Amino acid sequence: MKILVACAQVFLGIIYFFMKLCPVEDKVVMISRQANRPSLDFTLIRRHLLKQAPQIKIVTLCHTLEKRLNAKYIDLIKYGFHMLKQMYHIATSKVVVLDTYCIVVSLLKHRKNLQIIQIWHSMGSMKKFGYTALDTPEGVPSKTARLLHMHENYTCVLASSPAYSHDLARGFNCDDSIVRIMPLPRTDLLRSAKYKKKKRSEIYKKFPELEGRRVILYCPTFRKDEEKMRAAIENLTLFLDETKDILVFMPHPLSKISISGPGILCAPNFSSFDMLFVADAVISDYSCIVYEAAFIGLPVYFYNFDMSRYLQERGLAIDYYKEIPGPSSSDPQVLMDAIHSGIYDWDRLKAFSDKYICYSGHAGQDIARYILSFL
Repeated sequence: MKILVACAQVFLGIIYFFMKLCPVEDKVVMISRQANRPSLDFTLIRRHLLKQAPQIKIVTLCHTLEKRLNAKYIDLIKYGFHMLKQMYHIATSKVVVLDTYCIVVSLLKHRKNLQIIQIWHSMGSMKKFGYTALDTPEGVPSKTARLLHMHENYTCVLASSPAYSHDLARGFNCDDSIVRIMPLPRTDLLRSAKYKKKKRSEIYKKFPELEGRRVILYCPTFRKDEEKMRAAIENLTLFLDETKDILVFMPHPLSKISISGPGILCAPNFSSFDMLFVADAVISDYSCIVYEAAFIGLPVYFYNFDMSRYLQERGLAIDYYKEIPGPSSSDPQVLMDAIHSGIYDWDRLKAFSDKYICYSGHAGQDIARYILSFL
């Protein structure tokens, strides 16, 4: 493995050296492995950049690295060619924007004045990741992190608030001084009445049965071992009020679980972010969707049915029981009773949101302005 990575680094480095001889343009390249299409944040950043500076060039490169066994080598070859494309655009751009780890960004030696901005894809801190999760069952081996220079070469990391910045810096193994406080662009949409109305209309058109019901959005975090997840979901449905409740199950994009039954709905054509606009309550465990929910005043509940196991296999970045703003339990009946009671500590929810999201009123505009300062 070590020899293979070293050879790849030398080979790519030689190609990249000649790519860096190409003229540098007033160009921003945005790179992601999260999905095969631009994220909402990338779309919003692009929109704000072109509004402020229509003359610049923007390239978006989004490509997942598939891990299916029957397609492993084909996918690796495809991704190898995609990496060459990434390298060319990095070599000829002034700014690189990332929302996840990018192999060539961390592995190669770049021009001194290249700005590499990591916006990450999470609104807040909950579970350990990157360097804080090394050598855990759900993390990356430390040997691999060292070989691939994981999360190296960033010139700036964006965080939603000072309360999140240190956890983010630890995860990236970077200095706190390069962290800037700027919430993700999608924060703007959470406060947009126009966007809310549009999304609600789209969702109700697809799922008219949601109108007039108490919509309980369940967004569990991803687990490599999903053995207990199905039973946990089924247990929640046992305590639904059949005349009022609908449980909308929104699994993580990497999850393989699909479930159906009375009182439960899956909405694969919409994201968890979209479904917040029709939700009356949100249940999660260790997912950062709770920050977005709290930001728009939705009550959040924490269904930690596998807490001890999760702490062993991944670990949490926050003092969980001290920080979370809503009721928590491994017992689904306790949580459903709390939702049905209507009693909630709204002051604690607002304090949680204010602590973890420092919102200026124009997050997308702020990030675009910052990026353009380097062009």
